[in-house]
Amino acid sequence: MSKNTPFRYDYVGSFLRPETLKRARRDFEEGKISKEELTKVEDAAILDLVEKQKKAGYHVITDGEFRRATWHLDFMWGFNGVGHEPTKTGLPFHGEAAMIDDTYLTGKISVDQHPFVEHFKFVKALEDENTVAKQTIPAPAQFLEQFIMPMSLPNTNQYYPDVEVQIEHVEGLDECKKVLMLAKAGRKNGYLIEGMGCPGGCIAGAGTNLPIAKAQKALREFVQHSTKAVPPKELEEIVLK
Repeated sequence: MSKNTPFRYDYVGSFLRPETLKRARRDFEEGKISKEELTKVEDAAILDLVEKQKKAGYHVITDGEFRRATWHLDFMWGFNGVGHEPTKTGLPFHGEAAMIDDTYLTGKISVDQHPFVEHFKFVKALEDENTVAKQTIPAPAQFLEQFIMPMSLPNTNQYYPDVEVQIEHVEGLDECKKVLMLAKAGRKNGYLIEGMGCPGGCIAGAGTNLPIAKAQKALREFVQHSTKAVPPKELEEIVLK
């Protein structure tokens, strides 16, 4: 087995937290256990998860993001100049208020020892001849977006008064190629460009790089030529939207 990425298949690596971990995090937040005790519970949960990943035949192992409160904000909190506190109003998201910590600048951004480095080392040490460790982190665009949102920009301007970013969002491979060519030609300087190969992207739900009919046809052909039989029951569960 080649350990060179990318593999033919992969997964994001964020898994549902076991009840023991959720209870330990609640106890830590309520001051009932120490940080060291929480870390021991996290370590045990990650070891169990990695073992399951290996038994399932995956060649990529992750910590399930078990040490994080959210998929993206914990990464930002690891930098100097970034503060956070429990939200009072929540963040508007698809008609609901996401009750995640308010995250904001408290000074110029810098870094000394980011905790994610140690998080990755823990999983890296669990690699074997069949597996390679990976870790997901938010893209620079996600980091920037957090601090230039309308409710965040006035505070950000205290530390970066000259920040002025234009945003361009495109969907679909053809549109992504177009905007990248414009950027290469110097016509998008100063822009934050977000390009999603899948129309609709992860925010709107599952997308596809191909028109639906072509994607369904490609899937059928893939199954027909596969060297590994796919049980009919699994085929019935495949739904393209």
